[in-house]
Amino acid sequence: MTEPDPTPARRRLDAALTRVAVTFRGMTARPDEHNCECHWGSAAELALLKVPDVELHADLLRRTWEAPDWDDHAAVLRRILPQFSRALVAGSVEPVLGMEGAGLSFARGKWWQWPADQAAAVREFLDAWWCHTLVEPDPAVAPHEVFALCAEAPDLLGGRPAGRLTRVGQHGA
Repeated sequence: MTEPDPTPARRRLDAALTRVAVTFRGMTARPDEHNCECHWGSAAELALLKVPDVELHADLLRRTWEAPDWDDHAAVLRRILPQFSRALVAGSVEPVLGMEGAGLSFARGKWWQWPADQAAAVREFLDAWWCHTLVEPDPAVAPHEVFALCAEAPDLLGGRPAGRLTRVGQHGA
Protein backbone atom coordinates (compact mmCIF):
# COMPACT_ATOMS: atom_id res chain seq x y z
CA MET A 1 0.00 0.00 0.00
CA THR A 2 1.36 3.41 -0.93
CA GLU A 3 1.36 6.37 1.38
CA PRO A 4 -1.21 9.04 0.52
CA ASP A 5 0.10 12.35 -0.76
CA PRO A 6 1.00 14.63 2.11
CA THR A 7 -1.48 17.32 2.98
CA PRO A 8 -0.65 20.96 2.25
CA ALA A 9 -0.02 21.44 5.98
CA ARG A 10 2.43 18.51 6.02
CA ARG A 11 4.24 19.80 2.94
CA ARG A 12 4.51 23.21 4.59
CA LEU A 13 5.87 21.64 7.79
CA ASP A 14 8.39 19.55 5.86
CA ALA A 15 9.54 22.68 4.01
CA ALA A 16 9.85 24.54 7.32
CA LEU A 17 11.94 21.72 8.82
CA THR A 18 14.20 21.78 5.76
CA ARG A 19 14.52 25.56 6.05
CA VAL A 20 15.54 25.25 9.71
CA ALA A 21 18.11 22.58 8.82
CA VAL A 22 19.59 24.72 6.03
CA THR A 23 19.48 28.01 7.93
CA PHE A 24 21.15 26.66 11.06
CA ARG A 25 23.56 24.19 9.44
CA GLY A 26 27.07 24.69 10.75
CA MET A 27 26.06 26.64 13.87
CA THR A 28 27.88 26.05 17.15
CA ALA A 29 27.87 27.24 20.72
CA ARG A 30 30.48 29.88 21.48
CA PRO A 31 34.00 28.49 22.07
CA ASP A 32 33.97 29.90 25.62
CA GLU A 33 30.46 28.57 26.46
CA HIS A 34 30.32 26.59 29.67
CA ASN A 35 27.85 25.09 32.09
CA CYS A 36 27.99 23.37 35.44
CA GLU A 37 29.45 19.89 34.92
CA CYS A 38 27.75 18.48 38.01
CA HIS A 39 24.26 19.63 36.89
CA TRP A 40 24.38 19.78 33.10
CA GLY A 41 26.96 17.38 31.74
CA SER A 42 30.56 16.51 31.08
CA ALA A 43 33.23 18.54 29.33
CA ALA A 44 33.06 16.02 26.47
CA GLU A 45 29.31 16.62 26.10
CA LEU A 46 29.85 20.39 26.15
CA ALA A 47 32.48 20.00 23.46
CA LEU A 48 29.81 18.44 21.19
CA LEU A 49 27.91 21.75 21.22
CA LYS A 50 30.99 23.44 19.79
CA VAL A 51 31.13 21.06 16.82
CA PRO A 52 28.61 21.81 14.07
CA ASP A 53 25.98 19.34 12.93
CA VAL A 54 26.83 16.48 15.30
CA GLU A 55 23.66 14.71 16.46
CA LEU A 56 23.23 14.72 20.24
CA HIS A 57 21.75 11.75 22.06
CA ALA A 58 18.20 12.37 23.28
CA ASP A 59 19.13 12.97 26.92
CA LEU A 60 21.86 15.46 26.02
CA LEU A 61 19.49 17.28 23.66
CA ARG A 62 16.93 17.53 26.49
CA ARG A 63 19.47 18.78 29.02
CA THR A 64 20.72 21.33 26.49
CA TRP A 65 17.39 22.96 25.70
CA GLU A 66 16.18 22.73 29.31
CA ALA A 67 19.26 24.43 30.80
CA PRO A 68 18.39 28.03 31.69
CA ASP A 69 21.92 29.23 32.42
CA TRP A 70 23.87 29.29 29.17
CA ASP A 71 25.95 32.43 28.70
CA ASP A 72 24.68 32.67 25.12
CA HIS A 73 21.43 30.73 25.00
CA ALA A 74 20.75 32.01 21.48
CA ALA A 75 23.93 30.41 20.10
CA VAL A 76 23.20 27.14 21.90
CA LEU A 77 19.63 27.11 20.59
CA ARG A 78 20.78 27.84 17.04
CA ARG A 79 23.24 24.92 17.37
CA ILE A 80 20.51 22.41 18.33
CA LEU A 81 17.57 23.76 16.32
CA PRO A 82 17.75 21.38 13.33
CA GLN A 83 17.69 18.33 15.61
CA PHE A 84 15.41 19.92 18.22
CA SER A 85 12.75 20.92 15.68
CA ARG A 86 12.66 17.40 14.18
CA ALA A 87 12.41 15.89 17.67
CA LEU A 88 9.58 18.25 18.61
CA VAL A 89 7.55 17.34 15.53
CA ALA A 90 8.20 13.62 16.02
CA GLY A 91 6.94 13.82 19.59
CA SER A 92 10.22 12.55 21.00
CA VAL A 93 10.78 15.61 23.22
CA GLU A 94 9.45 14.77 26.66
CA PRO A 95 9.73 17.79 28.92
CA VAL A 96 9.38 17.24 32.64
CA LEU A 97 6.73 19.94 33.10
CA GLY A 98 5.03 20.13 29.69
CA MET A 99 5.83 21.62 26.31
CA GLU A 100 5.77 25.14 27.70
CA GLY A 101 9.26 24.30 28.96
CA ALA A 102 10.43 23.86 25.37
CA GLY A 103 8.74 27.17 24.53
CA LEU A 104 10.69 28.83 27.31
CA SER A 105 13.89 27.62 25.68
CA PHE A 106 12.87 29.47 22.51
CA ALA A 107 12.06 32.53 24.62
CA ARG A 108 15.43 32.44 26.41
CA GLY A 109 17.09 32.40 22.99
CA LYS A 110 15.18 35.57 21.97
CA TRP A 111 14.84 34.17 18.45
CA TRP A 112 12.74 37.10 17.24
CA GLN A 113 15.84 39.31 17.66
CA TRP A 114 18.02 37.11 15.45
CA PRO A 115 18.96 38.07 11.89
CA ALA A 116 15.86 38.22 9.69
CA ASP A 117 16.47 34.94 7.83
CA GLN A 118 17.00 33.04 11.08
CA ALA A 119 13.98 34.57 12.82
CA ALA A 120 11.83 33.89 9.75
CA ALA A 121 12.90 30.23 9.72
CA VAL A 122 11.92 29.81 13.39
CA ARG A 123 8.64 31.67 12.93
CA GLU A 124 7.71 29.58 9.89
CA PHE A 125 8.62 26.34 11.66
CA LEU A 126 6.47 27.14 14.70
CA ASP A 127 3.57 28.40 12.57
CA ALA A 128 3.74 25.40 10.23
CA TRP A 129 3.92 22.93 13.12
CA TRP A 130 0.95 24.58 14.83
CA CYS A 131 -1.13 24.53 11.65
CA HIS A 132 -0.18 20.92 10.88
CA THR A 133 -1.11 19.86 14.41
CA LEU A 134 -4.56 21.39 14.02
CA VAL A 135 -5.41 19.47 10.85
CA GLU A 136 -3.57 16.20 11.49
CA PRO A 137 -6.03 13.52 12.70
CA ASP A 138 -3.47 11.94 15.06
CA PRO A 139 -0.59 14.38 15.66
CA ALA A 140 2.52 13.17 17.47
CA VAL A 141 2.09 16.06 19.93
CA ALA A 142 -1.36 17.09 21.13
CA PRO A 143 -2.54 20.51 19.92
CA HIS A 144 -2.79 21.87 23.47
CA GLU A 145 0.89 21.01 24.03
CA VAL A 146 1.99 22.69 20.79
CA PHE A 147 -0.12 25.70 21.74
CA ALA A 148 1.59 25.81 25.17
CA LEU A 149 4.99 25.83 23.48
CA CYS A 150 3.95 28.58 21.07
CA ALA A 151 2.46 30.62 23.91
CA GLU A 152 5.82 30.63 25.68
CA ALA A 153 7.80 31.46 22.52
CA PRO A 154 7.15 35.23 22.26
CA ASP A 155 6.31 36.95 18.99
CA LEU A 156 3.99 34.17 17.84
CA LEU A 157 0.85 34.95 19.75
CA GLY A 158 1.37 38.66 20.00
CA GLY A 159 0.17 38.36 23.57
CA ARG A 160 -3.28 37.35 22.29
CA PRO A 161 -3.98 33.65 21.66
CA ALA A 162 -7.13 34.52 19.72
CA GLY A 163 -5.10 36.76 17.41
CA ARG A 164 -2.85 33.85 16.51
CA LEU A 165 -5.70 31.42 16.03
CA THR A 166 -7.45 33.68 13.55
CA ARG A 167 -4.35 33.55 11.31
CA VAL A 168 -4.39 29.76 10.94
CA GLY A 169 -6.75 29.77 7.97
CA GLN A 170 -4.52 32.25 6.17
CA HIS A 171 -1.63 29.77 6.09
CA GLY A 172 -3.18 26.98 4.07
CA ALA A 173 -3.65 24.58 6.97
